[in-house]
Amino acid sequence: MSDSHDHYFTAQPASAAERRTLGLRLAGRDVEVEVASGVFSPGRIDLGTQVLLRTVAPLRGIAAGAHVLDLGCGWGPVALTMALDAPDATVWAVDVNERALDLVRRNAERLGLPGVRAVTPDDVPADLAFAALWSNPPIRVGKDALHAMLLRWLPRLAPGADAHLVVQRNLGADSLTSWLAANLPPLAPGASVEKVASAKGFRVLRVSV
Repeated sequence: MSDSHDHYFTAQPASAAERRTLGLRLAGRDVEVEVASGVFSPGRIDLGTQVLLRTVAPLRGIAAGAHVLDLGCGWGPVALTMALDAPDATVWAVDVNERALDLVRRNAERLGLPGVRAVTPDDVPADLAFAALWSNPPIRVGKDALHAMLLRWLPRLAPGADAHLVVQRNLGADSLTSWLAANLPPLAPGASVEKVASAKGFRVLRVSV
């Protein structure tokens, strides 16, 4: 595979891992993280994730010992924010990209966040229920794969928990809202889907169970 054919959802990127450090602000704190080529948005926090992190309330009310999920974690801005908000929770940072998972592990260690677990989807214990799910999902993976991923994880929200998803408007945010409203309740009875924010061409959707 040539470098030009790498995608952020490639399990083993073929491109060289051009690593560097990046200073930014997460959960109200100035931090330094490690980023690399071959992962999603390697040079900054992408605009969609910025919109998501500005919209969702901090996880400071999450109980100690709870499990929360960053689905499609990349190098970790969402997972690290969750862990900074709720240091006594276990944060599952899930991705198929092994380079991204390595970066999350390095960044969690750098920031002193032992509750972060950066793993592939199949390595998350099947019996866990999540007190929160935040995601900038990989829309470009394709509609069928995206739908299968959301129907796999959203029903694993604990009763009373919410998921927040950020989706670009011109990449199908409104149609995804309708699709989730029609297809999620059979797997998660009582589930509801609503748009809670719109900014910079992105929609933030809240899924409640």
